[in-house]
Amino acid sequence: MRVHAVLFDLGGVILRTEYQAPREHLAERLHVTYEDLDKIVFGSETARLASLGTISTAQHWAAVVSRLGLPASQTDQIREEFFAGDILDRDVLAFVRALRPRRKTGLISNGWPDLREYISRQHFADAFDTLVISAEVGLMKPRREIYELALHNLEVEPSQAALVDDSPENVRAASELGMHGILFETPAQMRSELAALLDG
Repeated sequence: MRVHAVLFDLGGVILRTEYQAPREHLAERLHVTYEDLDKIVFGSETARLASLGTISTAQHWAAVVSRLGLPASQTDQIREEFFAGDILDRDVLAFVRALRPRRKTGLISNGWPDLREYISRQHFADAFDTLVISAEVGLMKPRREIYELALHNLEVEPSQAALVDDSPENVRAASELGMHGILFETPAQMRSELAALLDG
């Protein structure tokens, strides 16, 4: 069946940590490993609660700074340093925009409560027909319900939609639902696989 809609993950696909050095330097300065720092920010219980919208992004960062044994006054500095190597890929966004209006496009992200504000500030909401943010809907990938919500918003069946995500688990869950899954590795690889799927 023809693919009418493409859903994209944000973190790891459109917004990527291209430069590890700032985060490595931060971890070194705080006397923790890069992996531990990453886990405190993204893999902790407060990260999960923020992703479900149960607590605010500010509350999560307060917990991060507390776990690192730092004063609350350093929160903004730590957050800025942590994300200093992240790049918003404008070329990928241009590619997403170019899919329209021939295809519907959507963003489906395990994001914190301030994600929509970030998207607005960076001016790329227009690239998508729907924005499904976990903190706003109380559901996280790979729960099938969040995919079903995105499909409902785009008015397509699973077999008519593709998901581009950097998480094998998320891609597998989409495939099990009947969607076409593309595991993101590089922008060029993503474009090639998606072109083959859409042309097919």
